[in-house]
Amino acid sequence: MWPESSDEPKPLRSGLTTGTCATACSVAAAMALLTKQQAPNVFVTLPKGQEVSLEIISYDTAEHSVKAATIKDAGDDPDVTHGATVWVELALTSEQGIKFVAGKGVGTVTRTGLLLDVGEPAINPVPRKMISDHLNTIAREQGYQGGFQVTVGVEQGEQLALKTMNPRLGILGGISILGTTGIVRPFSCGAYIASIQQGVDVARANGHRYIAATTGNASETAIQERDGLDDMALIEMGDFVGALLKHVKRLESKAAHLEKLTICGGFGKISKLAQQHMDLNSRASSINLEALAELAKTLGASEALQGNMCQANTSVEALKFAQAEGIALADAVCQQALEFCRRFVPMHMALEVLAIDRKGQFVGQALDQGVSN
Repeated sequence: MWPESSDEPKPLRSGLTTGTCATACSVAAAMALLTKQQAPNVFVTLPKGQEVSLEIISYDTAEHSVKAATIKDAGDDPDVTHGATVWVELALTSEQGIKFVAGKGVGTVTRTGLLLDVGEPAINPVPRKMISDHLNTIAREQGYQGGFQVTVGVEQGEQLALKTMNPRLGILGGISILGTTGIVRPFSCGAYIASIQQGVDVARANGHRYIAATTGNASETAIQERDGLDDMALIEMGDFVGALLKHVKRLESKAAHLEKLTICGGFGKISKLAQQHMDLNSRASSINLEALAELAKTLGASEALQGNMCQANTSVEALKFAQAEGIALADAVCQQALEFCRRFVPMHMALEVLAIDRKGQFVGQALDQGVSN
């Protein structure tokens, strides 16, 4: 299990994603196949370089494959997969390369507009890369020249998926194997909101005049690469944009200190912000595709495009439809979001809103320089 921190006061306990669990099971199964050793625990390197240890609860050995399993621990923000058994059945193949298969309890993509092609197992790109990188390293170390077939499954995954957005998104048969950082951070508690506020406080106290608030790892990487900000000036607000905006308003209304705030997130999150949602989590708010289509109409979108956007599987697919017709939808969404945020951000501060796509590339921007004193 994911160990608790010994820091005082006791912080919220982070957990590990299904992607990290699947990677650990892949490592365990590969070592069992290639070295005949069944380790009780295995180490996994996360995308940002942190190394974590996971317990392997079982091994099941067949003639040409090994199945290894672990328990998903989501920490102090338990999601629907918290406590679920994640397993991988790994088989050696004569052809080089790594093939992913959806096992029982893992969904299959049936609609366009997602990160994966139709027919692919719902194992997202970062978990695929984590698994592939670890298997390639083990193969190289053991002198193995062949390939791998990786079947990922989750016990009771079909039932768990009914509590998620998967059925509506066209991911059928089970849950998705997710994760961009490998870690599940607790986003739903007052203590996390306090950490956002503390991040702003620390940045101001240490002389930073420009801070950037991000919804996750991809947006943080994008803005850091663009502006070269110090880590202290990067505020990971997650879904709690309301907490950030209210805190900035409270502080800056009393004593002007910050000169600029940038808010950066995925297009879907920024769309929710543009529709005046203060909590961007899917449990608290959803994207109004009709509102996006109506906005596109003001930009010259055809009726056919508006209809396609309303029927889109995701906001990202709606954006792709708009981009194909040369409609600058993402910029307009950012502008709407900026105008909403300006209600909270004092005019002495420049305010910027950025939207990124699922590859971490900027697709939309809005900037208001504010009024200098």
